[in-house]
Amino acid sequence: MLYMKQVIVSIFTLLTVTLFAQPDRWQQRAYYQMDIDFDVKNNQFDGTQKLVYQNNSPDTLFKVFYHLYFNAFQPNSMMDVRSRTLEDPDRRVGDRILNLKQDEIGFQKVLSLHQDGDAVSYVTQGTILEVDLAHPILPHSSSVFDMTFKGQVPLQIRRSGRDNEEGIRLSMAQWYPKMSEYDYQGWHANPYIGREFYGIWGDFDVTIHIDKDYILAGTGYVMNADVVGYGYEKEGQKVTKPKGDKLTWHFFAPNVHDFVWAADPDYTHDKLERADGLTIHFFYQKNENTEDSWSRFPPIADAAFDYINQHFGPYPYKQYSFIQGGDGGMEYPMATLLTGHRSLGSLVGTGIHELMHSWYQGLMGTNEALYAWMDEGFTNWTEGETLNELKRKGIMPGTPVENPHLQTIKGYRNFMMSGKNEALSIHADHFSTSYAYWLTAYTGGETFLEQLRYIMGEEAHAKGMLDYYWTWRFKHPNSNDFIRVMEKASGLELDWFKEYFIYTTHTIDYGVKSVEASGNSTKITLEKIGKFPMPLDVLVTYENGTSEMFNIP
Repeated sequence: MLYMKQVIVSIFTLLTVTLFAQPDRWQQRAYYQMDIDFDVKNNQFDGTQKLVYQNNSPDTLFKVFYHLYFNAFQPNSMMDVRSRTLEDPDRRVGDRILNLKQDEIGFQKVLSLHQDGDAVSYVTQGTILEVDLAHPILPHSSSVFDMTFKGQVPLQIRRSGRDNEEGIRLSMAQWYPKMSEYDYQGWHANPYIGREFYGIWGDFDVTIHIDKDYILAGTGYVMNADVVGYGYEKEGQKVTKPKGDKLTWHFFAPNVHDFVWAADPDYTHDKLERADGLTIHFFYQKNENTEDSWSRFPPIADAAFDYINQHFGPYPYKQYSFIQGGDGGMEYPMATLLTGHRSLGSLVGTGIHELMHSWYQGLMGTNEALYAWMDEGFTNWTEGETLNELKRKGIMPGTPVENPHLQTIKGYRNFMMSGKNEALSIHADHFSTSYAYWLTAYTGGETFLEQLRYIMGEEAHAKGMLDYYWTWRFKHPNSNDFIRVMEKASGLELDWFKEYFIYTTHTIDYGVKSVEASGNSTKITLEKIGKFPMPLDVLVTYENGTSEMFNIP
């Protein structure tokens, strides 16, 4: 009964959100109810999953697809082979998957699957489960899928896994069979090679049975704080823990597209209650590598939320967690996993970057595989703006600068001249090198936004960023959706900029062709060398020491 009430509340929330969004972009919907029993000794778990899948598309579906991400962590998987044959593989992966022992690999095994009570046929192809439906799912109708599954947590290599290099026991990302997204472009059942994600908006009702000594953190709200305690309970609330070796944790997360959790017996749990009702949680192992930076992080994170909410749209949930875990920094709904042995500057920089993903990966939910730059690049740009403002106000150490994006632009310029540059429009899995992927997604996307601000002007650009939030949150926008918002905010036609920047590798390059005396005047002729057109600001300094700026649209 509790779950059905939560579903009704979530449907109401979705309808409310839709009022702010574009009316012509339908969304599939998923309601997950999962129960897992975790064995911390062998790093395996048994699970059940009830998935209510709502087909809001105009299409009849005859198949569905699930992601089985943990299967990537097996010798000779697509992720393993790609890492060993790529010119410049991620150093965190290299050949480590190939060398995993049987009790170190990851796996997700679907043991049974029924649709509306009828058994279905299915086949596992690496990290994808292909399902032939017992009966089609008609437009604007739903089906209920009941699954039993078993998983083994791999030794931590990339993002998820057990026993990371800092000693965190469990970083549980991509841990469950996850329904693939179906949208106006069809199914997106991409094999997992360690890059990007794309998911369905839905609700997650997750119950985890685990050794009672473990402290859990993750997506969503802890629904039984009076049982688990560990700082989740309200002030003065009595905690009554049941007897036995295991403790049951119950999470609920409304209107998100993924669910992450982490667990460790040695977590310190700090929290900060904001005036707007948001609780910020901090989970880390307190030691000489973490104590100073993590203890100073909360008020900085609090100030960051103030600035971000004002400039990029309000955070809609009531909790967010910074969790020590993983292999660097990786974003998930309502939470991030990040390594914790960092200086304050590194912790804040990485933490704010992952927090900003809550907007461009979490709330926009853009298909990162197709438009990685719209997530990573936009996150980079807003991170730079936020950190610079925190420095300007003296909230965090460091000296503010006039433009926090100049070094990124210089880096992107060098990349465009390197001979390894590739277009932003390439699928994230299909870049020839890791170098090209990183530079395109991160610095390319950041440079795109900064160049756009130059073209539009500060005021119109700021308005456009907020309009983008209100128009497209919870709607999976694409590049054209974004540029149309910016056109409306500025009154400018910007399709030329989008087409050159995203779909080509043309460069912006202008020079002075000639300077000629003409009586008492001087004639200066400019030359367009690169194929990418841009407005020009030309500064002319006169003999008397004065100067004048000319703008050429």
